[in-house]
Amino acid sequence: MATATHLCFSLPISISPVLSRKAASFVTPNFQTTQSRIYCNVNPLGDFGARDPFPAEIESQFGEKVLGFSSTEHKILIPTASALSLAQQECTPISPSQTPLSEFEAKQLLLKVVGWKLANDDGVLKLQCTWKLRDFECGVELINRIGKVVEGTGHLPTLHQLEQSNQVHAELWTPSIGGLSVNDFIVAAKIDQVKTSDLIPRKRVWA
Repeated sequence: MATATHLCFSLPISISPVLSRKAASFVTPNFQTTQSRIYCNVNPLGDFGARDPFPAEIESQFGEKVLGFSSTEHKILIPTASALSLAQQECTPISPSQTPLSEFEAKQLLLKVVGWKLANDDGVLKLQCTWKLRDFECGVELINRIGKVVEGTGHLPTLHQLEQSNQVHAELWTPSIGGLSVNDFIVAAKIDQVKTSDLIPRKRVWA
């Protein structure tokens, strides 16, 4: 009577935790005989072992270009100013010869501040923001809070209350260069951190 062959392959087993060119070893297949079906012992989670690099990979010397190579120099670097949020940065002196930010650059930085919009005032880009508050007293309080936050920056916004006494309007730009600088966005981000939740109108709850 003919018999069917049952092929059973054992799973790959890593035999060394040390990095080497041969990172994993495979157990020799175990062949058995049975009278029914053909089975294959498959690990549902996949193969956790490693493989030998291809010849083309060896020729490219890829190991010298990746982290973890034995000769890699590891350093702990202090984040640069560009890696910090705008609110964490400090305003820097602006030279009158400095070119103002382009509209494209301003729009990119605008994504990092909340509630502000770009305004074009006769070709001069400015940052503007308006708050609607409960009453006149809340408007005065907001102006005082903003003043405390920005007083040490050396770059102050123009603040005033609109005809509607419960609204405060802020405008930022750098007059010395005739447009916007990064300082304007830094100050805007610091103003964004001012607490306003207790000053804005309360939402009505209908039964």
